[in-house]
Amino acid sequence: MTMNPTRSMMVLLVLSAVFLTTGCRNPGAGSPPTLFSLSAQHTVPASQVIDVLEKNRLVLVGEHHTDPAHHAAQLAVIRFLDAHAIPISIGLEMLRKDQQSALDRWVKGDMDEADFKQIYLDNWNFPWSLYRNIFLYARDNHLPMVGLNVSREITRQVAQDGFNSLSTKQRGELEGITCNVTREYRDFIRSAFGAHGHGNFNFLHFCEAQLVWDTAMAINAIDYLNQHPQRTMVLLAGSGHARKMGIPYQVSTRSSISTTVLLPHAPGILDPNSISTSDADFVIMP
Repeated sequence: MTMNPTRSMMVLLVLSAVFLTTGCRNPGAGSPPTLFSLSAQHTVPASQVIDVLEKNRLVLVGEHHTDPAHHAAQLAVIRFLDAHAIPISIGLEMLRKDQQSALDRWVKGDMDEADFKQIYLDNWNFPWSLYRNIFLYARDNHLPMVGLNVSREITRQVAQDGFNSLSTKQRGELEGITCNVTREYRDFIRSAFGAHGHGNFNFLHFCEAQLVWDTAMAINAIDYLNQHPQRTMVLLAGSGHARKMGIPYQVSTRSSISTTVLLPHAPGILDPNSISTSDADFVIMP
């Protein structure tokens, strides 16, 4: 989970260079954003460039799903690493693992946009327009895209009735996944998602659903990276899942793959006063 200072600075410089080129709130216009280093506790202007990013196997870039600027920033990271000949793949919260053949056909150019859009909408509830440029860039530049998630039916059932309600067949989709919700994880979920039990809402079941989601994405990312040791994965996920106690923690318990977390600024939720290095490495400042 931790990174040495040299590597952390390398990541900071790379991401700074990304946003110098593209901007954050409005890519291509206005002043470049500032990244706040949670370890150094100061802001760094996006004004430095580095030629090589080495040995960063998993770069998590968080998002608020409905914010177009966050998706533009994700694409900027992808474009920058690709431009510097870093062999990357794109890990996706938005697509299930069982959709991998469709993703492969899309990247190869064997599926038109209208058909792929229908597959996307079957997997994800947010408008295609928010993610379209990322998918088009991957297709046009033949960058592998990796479905990391499990079916919505499983997470919905866990959230409603708990992990123990899953059938043997359903658990077959969750190979290697257990559901031990610790007090630390409960506290993290309250912080990351603002979840509080009330009425018919079962907070433990909600935590179990989030843990299944985090763990599945971590396992699927590790499996892919182990099978493709030459690649770095840029993993796109909601900021709650991208935080260090989410996917990165599940990765750290199963692998020595290094992780770096970049989260977008959200006043009072994701800002230098409300999160620390236990949550992320950097905050994208407005």
